[in-house]
Amino acid sequence: MLIPSIDLMGGKIVQLVQGQKKALEFENFSEWVERFSRYPLVQLVDLDAAKGEGSNRKLVAEFCGKLPCQVGGGIRSADDAQAVLDCGAKKVIIGSSLIKTLKPAGKDSAEDSEDAVDVAFARGLCERFGIDRLVFAVDARGGRVAIHGWKTITRIEPAAMMQQLGPFCCAFLYTHIDTEGLLQGIPMDVIRDLRQKTSRRLIAAGGIHRTEEVEELDKIGVDAVVGMAIYSGLLKI
Repeated sequence: MLIPSIDLMGGKIVQLVQGQKKALEFENFSEWVERFSRYPLVQLVDLDAAKGEGSNRKLVAEFCGKLPCQVGGGIRSADDAQAVLDCGAKKVIIGSSLIKTLKPAGKDSAEDSEDAVDVAFARGLCERFGIDRLVFAVDARGGRVAIHGWKTITRIEPAAMMQQLGPFCCAFLYTHIDTEGLLQGIPMDVIRDLRQKTSRRLIAAGGIHRTEEVEELDKIGVDAVVGMAIYSGLLKI
């Protein structure tokens, strides 16, 4: 299944290259709502909230009132998730807050700290909201999970994160940062390997730019999130 994406920043729809450089921006919201209305699910991400630089909450509510959305960006607590669901989101996407930093006893240096999957937090979310409303984001650069707006690279492997969190979500959203926004395709070998590592629904993002890619992903039971290719007109919908 193709899942169109809407990224919000500064009150506009934008497309960034690898989460940093702005490549495109749009304010014709009604046109994109109309074009995406035929799809059973749309991905909506508040980039300002994700970066801790503000919020597009009113726009999130506006889009959720017109489209069936799974919403992410800056959801760091159960109360944040509740607020997004109250805006009309069908599902919430949670990423960086699923990773916690541990400091060994007797050591205070940041260099001595280790990142770990916060299974207890995931379990608490599942108990409060139910498994069907939770999508866990696994963003990876160089084969390791990246957090905090993709600026911090952990030692955690994507498959390991998925295996620990599988009991508490309905789907994983995997973003291959190395190819995100570049319109060069997503490495299918990586996706195939992850598909074998989890029984949960798997959604892939990161450079998908051809209908053939979407179809190939569909054959192995993986949904495709597409943004840049749609907004640039490369992939027709």
